[in-house]
Amino acid sequence: QVQLVESGGGLVQPGGSLRLSCAASGSIFSINTMAWYRQAPGKQRELVASITSGGRRDYADPVKGRFTISRDNAKNTVYLQMNSLKPEDTAVYYCYYTSYGHFYWGQGTQVTVSS
Repeated sequence: QVQLVESGGGLVQPGGSLRLSCAASGSIFSINTMAWYRQAPGKQRELVASITSGGRRDYADPVKGRFTISRDNAKNTVYLQMNSLKPEDTAVYYCYYTSYGHFYWGQGTQVTVSS
């Protein structure tokens, strides 16, 4: 079992920044992929960004150039730095961990971009 605990969400004005963190604990394998997904009201959950334990990053087109995913393998923690936030970034953001066919979700953290 893997537990994921997210933090860092909140209310921010358009153009502002937030940094999300997700700490993983439990049966962590050294080879894994961690990611951030988001789900806006009435919409499907979508991938925002992912990063492998080797450091390969992928981003969804809407966030390229604005969001940066990173990780600290020693702390089993993944981060999402979100800059130039837009109202359409408003959603619940979920941390995701997968390794060897197993996957786990965090409980989600709300990000609201509004003036």
